[in-house]
Amino acid sequence: MEVGKLVAVIGDEDTVTGFLLAGVGHRNAQGSNFLIVKQDTQLPQIEDAFRTLSQRDDVGIILINQHIANDIRHVLKDYNATIPTVLEIPSKEHPYDPEQDYIMQRVNMFLGGGGV
Repeated sequence: MEVGKLVAVIGDEDTVTGFLLAGVGHRNAQGSNFLIVKQDTQLPQIEDAFRTLSQRDDVGIILINQHIANDIRHVLKDYNATIPTVLEIPSKEHPYDPEQDYIMQRVNMFLGGGGV
């Protein structure tokens, strides 16, 4: 019996901590469902975390801070699965910009709009 899917988070310390306090965190022998991105976090580590989380069967949604998504945009553009769904969210230091959100661009394209 499947209980449900996890929400994974890739974000800055404040964002991830908030979601962990809300009960989103999950850790087992295979790893965790979150990555705290700090200033010294290397880009390949973020890319690997996204690829790993996006291939897990137990993850339904990946939340990622938009400013971090911008750093791995080349990886996100190649991602075309529906589940897990990738949602870009703002952080305390970086407000949300719908023009940078790839999902919003795709939705707009389907609806026939020119820009966001």
